[in-house]
Amino acid sequence: MLTAIAVDGYRSLRSLVVPLERLTLVTGANGAGKSSLYRALRLLAAAGEGRIVAALAEEGGLASTLWAGPEGGPRPGVATQGGVRQQPVALRLGVGSDDFGYAIDLGVPQPSRSAFSRDPEIKSEAVWSGPLLRPATLLTERRGPLVRTRGAEGWRDTELRLPPWSSVVAELGDPREAAEVLSVRRSLRAWRFYDALRTDRDAPARTPRVGTRTPVLASDGADLAAALQTIREIGDGDALDAAVADALDGSRLEEVAPVDGRFALRVRQPGMLRPMEAGELSEGTLRFLLLAAALLSPRPAELLVLNEPEGSLHPQLIEPLAAMIGRAAEESQIVVVSHSADLAAGLRRHGAAHHELVKADGETRIADTGPLEGPPWAWPSR
Repeated sequence: MLTAIAVDGYRSLRSLVVPLERLTLVTGANGAGKSSLYRALRLLAAAGEGRIVAALAEEGGLASTLWAGPEGGPRPGVATQGGVRQQPVALRLGVGSDDFGYAIDLGVPQPSRSAFSRDPEIKSEAVWSGPLLRPATLLTERRGPLVRTRGAEGWRDTELRLPPWSSVVAELGDPREAAEVLSVRRSLRAWRFYDALRTDRDAPARTPRVGTRTPVLASDGADLAAALQTIREIGDGDALDAAVADALDGSRLEEVAPVDGRFALRVRQPGMLRPMEAGELSEGTLRFLLLAAALLSPRPAELLVLNEPEGSLHPQLIEPLAAMIGRAAEESQIVVVSHSADLAAGLRRHGAAHHELVKADGETRIADTGPLEGPPWAWPSR
């Protein structure tokens, strides 16, 4: 289980370490930094896929994502002002668990005439054992293009020479040299994010689609009918039926009857003489079914991150959603980012650890937490 996510120099997250539990809820006012924390998790997942530089470019590049305040952070009672930079420009991201930790440090590139001279460079990376980086726990270290690993006989320089845009987690693949790197890679690539579940009239989930066994719902929910049918056949169909009936006033999903291999969603509602087709469902009903398919997956996620899942849901669906998330947290570690007070209250009843983000002088902090009260954290050196 992940124990912490650390972010340094990313948007309003100048220096933030957030402890993570089996079920973690993050709330805060608009602009407090919730979305930045969510995007930081997505960037870490992109590092595992070898595309963190591309992911930063999609956000506008390093310059637009860096902390824009004073280098040492805001000083209460002192007007914000610039000065001579004492430290190199850095955007650092890290995650810790009981088994391994990982951190990546990105900075500005060396001057060049390349058309890609604005791309950030990966300056250093580290993988270590246990939740905290120390010299004794460091297992794999990357500085610039050079990578070294530590085994039973001590440190060994690898033959790998990495370009500045490529992560060691994505490139180092020898299980004899660095099994811990493969473990981190598998973990990062197994994270699931659901922030693009469409429910509009043209949503992919409303259209019959060719279906195959689908233990993991697609990020856009296009394969919803196949995913729900997969839960009924090889997952916990009783839990799915109970969740739908509880949330949707006794409604039930009909078994999929493929036509020419295409799967279509149908919902039988009390008092109706025929089932409702996916195209007829309200946005709230469709969204609840999408979340049910994601949360009740017969292949539970190592980490499941939900960004404002309450969107478009009727208030009466919030408590059933909280109950479904609480149940899913028995099998997966879950992080929920939300601004709904009702969902927050429901998740707390299901044992969620709650962190409220606040912003003071442009910097995001955890409410009622001092600078020395969070999980211990150390960054790798360049």
